[in-house]
Amino acid sequence: MTVSFPEFIQQILASPVVAVTALLTLSVILVNGWTDAPNAIATCVSTRSIRPRTAILMAAIFNFLGVFVMTLFNSRVATTIYKMVDFGSNTTDATQGLCAALFAIVAWATLAWFFGIPTSESHALIAGLSGAAIAMHNSFSGINGAEWVKVLYGLLLSTLLGFGSGFIVTKIIESVCRRMDRIKISRFFKNAQIAGGAAMAFMHGAQDGQKFMGVFLLGIFISAGKADIVEFTIPVWLMVLCSVVMALGTSIGGYRIIKSVGMDMVKLETYQGFSADVAGALCLFFASVTGIPVSTTHTKTTAIMGVGASKRLSAVNWKIVREMVLTWVLTFPGCGLLAYGMVKLFMWIF
Repeated sequence: MTVSFPEFIQQILASPVVAVTALLTLSVILVNGWTDAPNAIATCVSTRSIRPRTAILMAAIFNFLGVFVMTLFNSRVATTIYKMVDFGSNTTDATQGLCAALFAIVAWATLAWFFGIPTSESHALIAGLSGAAIAMHNSFSGINGAEWVKVLYGLLLSTLLGFGSGFIVTKIIESVCRRMDRIKISRFFKNAQIAGGAAMAFMHGAQDGQKFMGVFLLGIFISAGKADIVEFTIPVWLMVLCSVVMALGTSIGGYRIIKSVGMDMVKLETYQGFSADVAGALCLFFASVTGIPVSTTHTKTTAIMGVGASKRLSAVNWKIVREMVLTWVLTFPGCGLLAYGMVKLFMWIF
């Protein structure tokens, strides 16, 4: 099952509910551009390997390529998110529940962006959908445990593998380049950082783009009265739309997150920034091909921590790290409870 662009336009014009659902989903994607997409280019900007505006354009291009190329070969992440929760067979109530969840996700992520804290939009998405499904059923019966457990795998993967990969890749590069000319090496890694940032943006599109496209199609199908669809194909027009909206969000508010991740947490040299990009991209690639939904924010920041720790633990600004970890810990209960409350409020109003 899929939706062509003309069919999508017809549904919007024919049903205000479809239009509102699509608008809220695009709002979540826009906020993802504020909070998650900047992490992909944070290190190459912070080391001055590329200018912010150029980096944002590069991120937009490679986000689309990541969405498009990975989806052609493997759309398991989108499928995981799509099947993770069940809003019930009543499509009217299900649409209200999904809209309430999306509204809660936007509110939560906007607050985090305002304070410059790189919260995970992936975690917020999962928490919001789960909280809404629990509210719809008044129990955990709306949660698909077989798919949700992949979230726990993703948390473990992005923490341990991200940190470990950042540490190991940095040590390997330092060992290989130890006796080389420092000026030449610095010039090489300044250019290599651009490639690393492009790789991170590509994998961000492959991971986060699929998550939000899965939710977008879920909203379109439910609001159109087709809650029983279990198999779907992601259309190209949706890939383009997702990438453009995400890039717009990055251009509006990405610098706050770039500063927190790329500048405040660890002072990086060009080879260290490259190490973090390579480590993060490899972790995201592994997660994407195995269908595990992981956070780009979580993966990239833990990789940067690993890079900093490879020099010495004091090289990491642990105050910033504590703020990030606290936000990650609070996102699941906080955004989940917010979505739960919004569902009850929407159902009472409407």
